[in-house]
Amino acid sequence: MITLTVLIIWAIYFCFLYFIIFWLLTLAETILDEKKPHLTSYPFVTIAIPAYNEEKTIAATLTSAVLLDYPCDKLEIIVINDGSKDATSKIVRQEIKKYPTTNIILINQANAGKGKALNVALKMAKGDYFVSLDADSEVRSDALKVLLSNFDHENVAAVLPLLKIKKPERLLEKIQWAEYMVNLFYKRLMSLLDCVQVTPGPFSVYRKDILLKIGGYAEDNLTEDMELTLKLQKEHYTIKQITNTEVYTKPPATLKAFFKQRNRWYKGTLLNAYNYRYMAFNKEYGDFGIIQMPRLLAEGFLAISAFFIVSYISFFRPLWFKFHTYALIDFNFFPLISTWFSNFSLLDLDYTNLFFSLSMSLIVLVLLYLAHKHTHERFSLNSVIAIPLYIMFYSVLASLALLSVFIDLARGKRQKW
Repeated sequence: MITLTVLIIWAIYFCFLYFIIFWLLTLAETILDEKKPHLTSYPFVTIAIPAYNEEKTIAATLTSAVLLDYPCDKLEIIVINDGSKDATSKIVRQEIKKYPTTNIILINQANAGKGKALNVALKMAKGDYFVSLDADSEVRSDALKVLLSNFDHENVAAVLPLLKIKKPERLLEKIQWAEYMVNLFYKRLMSLLDCVQVTPGPFSVYRKDILLKIGGYAEDNLTEDMELTLKLQKEHYTIKQITNTEVYTKPPATLKAFFKQRNRWYKGTLLNAYNYRYMAFNKEYGDFGIIQMPRLLAEGFLAISAFFIVSYISFFRPLWFKFHTYALIDFNFFPLISTWFSNFSLLDLDYTNLFFSLSMSLIVLVLLYLAHKHTHERFSLNSVIAIPLYIMFYSVLASLALLSVFIDLARGKRQKW
C-alpha cells in the first residue's frame, strides 16, 4: 500500500531529479571550455570599493586593484568610506601615498548603506565601464582584461568572474568553499540560458551607461546586487558568467557571522523575488521568467518544507518509534539485537528509499565532480575535507538560516544592510 509518506518522498525525489537532469542536459549540449579573448583596446574603467569598518582587509583589496594588469592612465579607483568607525579611512590614505601614480580617490560620507555608496561612485565615475569590488575581496591581475574582452555585443550589460573562497582554514570556511564551487558551476549553466539572478559585489563589471539608464543601485535593499540584476533582466540585457578568471573573498568564519550574512542574503532574495513576481511564468522575459523567477519565488518555501519533511520522515519519526519500542523493554537491547540478526531478511529493506538515496548520492557526486572540474579547482586535501562536510552539513545550515528569515518576516523584523 502506498502511504502519504512514500508519496511525499517520491515527489521530493522527482523534483530534485527533474532539475538535475535538466541542467545536465544543458551541460551536455554546450561546450563550457572558454578561450581567453584578447583586448585590442583599453577603455577607461572605474573601480568602486564601498567600505564600512574594513580596516583588516581594505589594504589587500586596494593593492589587488592597483596591481591589475591594466594601463594606469585608463583606470580610476574610488573608495567610498561609508561612515566607518575604525581605521578604514586612515589605511586608505596610507595606500594612496604608496601608489602615487594610480588615480585613487577617497570619499568619506556618513553611513548610508552600500547601495548609496555605490551610487555616489557611479555618478562621479569617468569610466565607460563600472566595476564594484567588495572591500574584503582580492582580484586576480588578469581579471579586468579577461572580463572586458567578453563585452562582445552592445546588449551585454555585465560580465562576472569566478568568485572563490580565499584560503579556507576553518571547517565552516571549507563548507562555504564547496558551496561557492557548486553555485558558480550552476551559475555558469544558468548564464547559458540568460538566467543569472545576481551579479555579486566582488568585481562584477558593467557598462556604465546601462547602469545609469536603469537607475543605478537600490539604496534601501538588503541585496542591492540582486535587485540590480533583476532590473537588468527586466530590460532584457545579457549577463555573462565566465570561468577563466577569478576573484577571492573571505567568508564568515563563525556560525554567528554566517547566519547573519545568510539571513540578509535569503531575506533579500525573497523580498526582491516578491517585488519582481510579475516576471514569473511570463514569456516576455524568456527562460528567466519561465525557469528562474518561479524558482526564486518557491525555493525558500520548498527548501524549508523539504527539510522538515525529510527530517521528520528520516530522523524524528524513526527515533520516536525506536525510543517507544526500547521503553517497552526497559531499554534491554541485547535480546533485541540478537533477535534482529536472526530475523533479518533482505525483503525487509525499504528499496524505494534505498534506490532513490543511492541514485541521488550518485548524481550529487557527479555534480560535485563537474563543478570541481569546470571551476578549475585542483584536487587537494582541502577538497577531500570540504566536499564531505558540504554534503553532510550545508543543507542543514542553509535550512536553519532560511527558517530564521521566515521567523523574522512573520515578526515584521527587517535589518538594515
